[in-house]
Amino acid sequence: MTDPVPPKRIFPEAKVDAKSARHVPSSPQTESEAYKLAFQDIDFLLREDLRPVRFQLELLKPELLMNEAKIGSTFVFYGSARIPEPSLADALVAGATDDRQRAIAERLKAKSLFYDVARELAQLASSCGCDEDGKRHFVVCSGGGPSVMEAANRGAIDVGAESIGLNIVLPHEQLPNRYVTPDLSFQFHYFALRKMHFLLRARAVAVFPGGFGTFDEFFELLTLIQTGKVRPLPVLLFGKEFWTKVVNFEALVEEGVIAPHDLDIFHWCEDAKEAWNFVESFYEEHPAPPRERTGTPE
Repeated sequence: MTDPVPPKRIFPEAKVDAKSARHVPSSPQTESEAYKLAFQDIDFLLREDLRPVRFQLELLKPELLMNEAKIGSTFVFYGSARIPEPSLADALVAGATDDRQRAIAERLKAKSLFYDVARELAQLASSCGCDEDGKRHFVVCSGGGPSVMEAANRGAIDVGAESIGLNIVLPHEQLPNRYVTPDLSFQFHYFALRKMHFLLRARAVAVFPGGFGTFDEFFELLTLIQTGKVRPLPVLLFGKEFWTKVVNFEALVEEGVIAPHDLDIFHWCEDAKEAWNFVESFYEEHPAPPRERTGTPE
């Protein structure tokens, strides 16, 4: 007689106990906050002492869901939330109420071409197939918001592909743009964890003109590559006229605070096809390792 096959689990699943806990009879003890299951007690999870646990949860949730979605690698898009779609650029200028606002609106209108460039680049990246394990590569990943971010997610949906949006809670609510795949739309509390998820699967990064947020993301990436914390990858910098106006990269070399070869970390681009060709050439010269993990080290 063979031994019976033991059950896979000897303890009930957490979701089973969570369901049972909703039907506990009322008493002074069961009505107390102390009686709640710890993982169902929101006030407890929001305590100051639980910050490390919240870090872990915010790292783990997108990681598990992207693994389940077979996201092998991503093509990340950084850029302003204020650059208008070309069809809306004239309305932005028309809505200006004084000369200063009009001048700013005209400059934003001039940058609206990057909406179309980001959209086209996302189309090219999203046309990649799956590998032999069924994992998808160069999946478009944006901050999930408007403008350049919207253009990236829109480009993916143009060719029938899914894309990722990494949104963040802000004082003035920023809803995910309508082109993000709903099951790949994530919301973050911590900027640090959001930026980590931008890079954990990144196989290429496109950086468009932007403000403080774009600067933060771009310069952190430069620092990580410069210091060897991230393996070199294609960093595509769009809008040379803008960037050389707002950042004097050559002056950093002249002042001795960076090395001349540090400027080779990124590649100037203006055109989507030229950018995609650079990415393809980069990986022909530097094949990705079998287990693609371009981003931050363990």
